[in-house]
Amino acid sequence: MPSNQPIVLLRESMGERYLPIWIGAVEATAIAFAQQGVVPPRPLTHDLLKDVLEATGNEISEIRITEVKDGVFYATLALASGVEISARPSDSIALALRMGAKIVCSEQLLAENGIAVPDEQEDEVEKFREFLDQVSPEDFEGE
Repeated sequence: MPSNQPIVLLRESMGERYLPIWIGAVEATAIAFAQQGVVPPRPLTHDLLKDVLEATGNEISEIRITEVKDGVFYATLALASGVEISARPSDSIALALRMGAKIVCSEQLLAENGIAVPDEQEDEVEKFREFLDQVSPEDFEGE
């Protein structure tokens, strides 16, 4: 994006919609590390939280993307014990990837904020992802 702000695209498991969530650069790096299996020499914040949860016998049953207020997404960490903790979606996603937890949202939230991309357009989505990886703000400056 011209603003150089990372975006997470959560894909509907049994459909063609995506939920776009703009996130910070630090959280984007944490998510990318988890996706790529990068293990830093010392635990980063999300790794530390995972270690703390595991050491105390807590499991995450799921991550819930709960609502959007004024363009800001909110999430909840739902622990197997029944405890629920308010969290940012970006931190929740980074933690879910490390712990193998599922990520869910309501049908209403997805209907109001999701973007439909039919399967035949998947190649276009992949091309768009590749474009986003290569584009820089300078590409959008006028001549």
